[in-house]
Amino acid sequence: MIHSRSESNSSHHYSRYMLMALVAFLMMFGAGCKSKKQAGDISDAEAEKAKMEQEAKERQLEAERRRAEEERLAREKARAEAEAAAAANAPENRLRNYFDAIANASSTSSANSSINEALSLFASPDVPVLIVISQSGSQKDYDKPTTIKEYLNYLKDQKKNMNKISDLQYDASGKIKEVELVK
Repeated sequence: MIHSRSESNSSHHYSRYMLMALVAFLMMFGAGCKSKKQAGDISDAEAEKAKMEQEAKERQLEAERRRAEEERLAREKARAEAEAAAAANAPENRLRNYFDAIANASSTSSANSSINEALSLFASPDVPVLIVISQSGSQKDYDKPTTIKEYLNYLKDQKKNMNKISDLQYDASGKIKEVELVK
């Protein structure tokens, strides 16, 4: 019986060690699962944080793209407005240059040549030229009316351009049909 008791003791110790090993294994496995779960929770939180940061960056980039597009459109609009203003003032600037060229011409033939070129801007040589001699509010007093051809010849004779262009009226074809000057 001793032998059998020893075997029984041994198997009892073996069972006990196996049971302890199993408990230890289960504890380690359980701790490992918790650790993995915690790691999973941490990586989910980090992934969510990274996703939110990426979305914030994308919103910021989109806002910057929108701002850049708005600035480009504003520059384009300003350029178009400047071109339109220059185009609208082109006949006025050309006429001002002709007035100066005629008044400062070195010879009569040069002045006559400038007069003929200037007349191409007008609907006819008989376009009225009104010269404002005084103004009170919206009430204007004009000098004796003349025609553009007579006024251009006057500039040639006087050799001075003392009046400023105040207003130009155009016909449907873009030719000047009335000139208003200010002394």
